[in-house]
Amino acid sequence: MFLKTLKPLKIFFMFFMILSLSSCGKKEDETTESYNEKKYINVGFSQLGAESDWRVANTESIKESLTREAGFELMFDDAQQKQDKQIMAIRNFTQQEVDAIVLAPVMETGWDTVLQETKDAGIPVIVVDRMVDVSDTNLFTAWIGSDFKKEGKIACEWLKSYTESKGIAPEELHIVDIQGTLGATAQIGRTNGLNEAASKYGWDIVDAVPADYTQAKGKEVMQRLLSEHDNINVVYAENDNEAIGVIEAVEEAGKRAGTDIKNGEILIISFDAAHSGLSKVLEGKIALDVECNPLQGGDLKNTINAVVSGGEYNKYTYVSEKAFTADNTITSVKIDDEDYEITLLNEAILNSREY
Repeated sequence: MFLKTLKPLKIFFMFFMILSLSSCGKKEDETTESYNEKKYINVGFSQLGAESDWRVANTESIKESLTREAGFELMFDDAQQKQDKQIMAIRNFTQQEVDAIVLAPVMETGWDTVLQETKDAGIPVIVVDRMVDVSDTNLFTAWIGSDFKKEGKIACEWLKSYTESKGIAPEELHIVDIQGTLGATAQIGRTNGLNEAASKYGWDIVDAVPADYTQAKGKEVMQRLLSEHDNINVVYAENDNEAIGVIEAVEEAGKRAGTDIKNGEILIISFDAAHSGLSKVLEGKIALDVECNPLQGGDLKNTINAVVSGGEYNKYTYVSEKAFTADNTITSVKIDDEDYEITLLNEAILNSREY
């Protein structure tokens, strides 16, 4: 009798277990299906490298903006300063049929072929930071970045006004240009800004040497220049990392970085206005730091959303920027007939910096 009762119970429990497993499987499938149905904008981002504090901040700004919470699936590739790696990454993104590609190019030229491929595939390309020099500007959809030549003009007009206020004649300025990576948009704009001002005002450009935006090479280049030239009194460093390397070389040579040119100090101008550079401004070792704003993620997010949805967007977007000094001798300069304010740096401003 007991065995007869047990058999139906066993059948019942087996049926219950099968039903339970079936239900669990259905629930998991439904969850997966629901998850996969969520539409993300797939973006491939080719960043040229991580050579400077500025570049790291730029990468973080973009990563923090193009999140899953914001509706994006971001694929990131670090090209380590190699254009061929960027071209390979773009082709890989194209093969994966992403919705958009973001390119921070290592240099301006050499993009026509690969950008034509993305255009033929119907994938929009948004260029950030540096520009691309292509035969047809329709090969990229939009650009977001800085006006690098204007940055150079701001620095040079400040130098002219500052030295005039101190009674220093133009011919007394002996300037070395520690350039960025040759062929990069920032290098071209900032170098051209200095060369045009030097020609206009009669300044002596002692030498111009690239240091690839790195602190180590900035120091190495400056050490060599100090050994070759004994009259350098102005250094035009094309980013903060280079400027910090320059300061190290100057001090190790027994010289001083400052603004008192008449008493042997070497006046250093820099670009980026990252926290590391602005710290040297407050110390009096960088005379002027012109901002190059790396926080481009917000503008990029808005642009991609507009492009993908068919909305309106600007072909070119310039980010807002300032220039900082710890010396209130010059409070503004005139750029293209407009007054440009020079910000007097203090601890509160420095501590509020996001990068």
